[in-house]
Amino acid sequence: MRTRLRTTAPAAFAALAAAALLAGCATAAGAAGGEPELGPVEVNPPTAALALPMDAYTDTEAESIRMGQVQQRLLARCMARYGFAYEGLKSAEPAGGRGAEDRHRNLFGAADLAYAAAYGYDPNAGAGTRAKPAAPELTDSAYAVMNGEPRGAAGGRAPDAMNEEEAAGVDSGLTAGGAKVPAGGCGREAYRKLYAPTKDSVDLLFTFGLAGEAHDRSKNDSRVLAVLEKWSACMGRSGYSGIKTPYDVIEELGLQGDQGGPKAVNAAKADVACKQEVNLVGIWAAVERAYQERLAEEHAQTLALYKAQREARFRLAAEVA
Repeated sequence: MRTRLRTTAPAAFAALAAAALLAGCATAAGAAGGEPELGPVEVNPPTAALALPMDAYTDTEAESIRMGQVQQRLLARCMARYGFAYEGLKSAEPAGGRGAEDRHRNLFGAADLAYAAAYGYDPNAGAGTRAKPAAPELTDSAYAVMNGEPRGAAGGRAPDAMNEEEAAGVDSGLTAGGAKVPAGGCGREAYRKLYAPTKDSVDLLFTFGLAGEAHDRSKNDSRVLAVLEKWSACMGRSGYSGIKTPYDVIEELGLQGDQGGPKAVNAAKADVACKQEVNLVGIWAAVERAYQERLAEEHAQTLALYKAQREARFRLAAEVA
């Protein structure tokens, strides 16, 4: 298959005009609750610069690692109450090698030309390696306190609780040092204290669910379907015909076994060039943002509670550190 890269410079004016048209159009369907109206449509924005509504409710990589460390400290404190010294798992450091964090790097498939030229579709290249910390060895009694059940017991059958308020009324059936072991063991207690202290605690994955729902809706939006059609046509002219969406490239081209090889690099370069030619990232990001904004309005009360609880987690983290 002969591949060629189309120049994107002449297309910049067309992309700019299309972005202005999309930003200026207020459709009747959007006003009626169909497809939402769009705010500003940027031209080929880098994914690292994208700011979506749900970003305000999700932890960065560094914050996630910090919360993991706090959870381990809470676990160690719980184990100490029963006379067990527990150092906890050593949290990994943020992966290096890519510069600033880009939480939306792969949201629309390959989008960075330099990365595509260097690594193709390999999602882990250039990220550095992160060794998985080894779990500490536990005696049988320490294991029971940690997990809320004896070693070798059928997992998932021990008494547990969804939150700390509920846990106060749940009997684990285990004691250690003359004291009741918390429901689910110290492992679950540490989690509940950090992420589910009260009965009204919002599920940790709630905002991820909203972001996923917005993305699913955006896939069927007429403006996204239109830009995908243009992108697919561009890919066909570049030698990659029959590919409907950026999520199909790897499978359609049989790159599963070598996502960073020369064939993958050539395809990824064409992929990104075509995205830039039709302003796929700019248009799709604007549509995605609009759906997230709509969902944020629909779930404003729950999101406000989630935000307050997230801020409380950070306060607890400062106290535990």
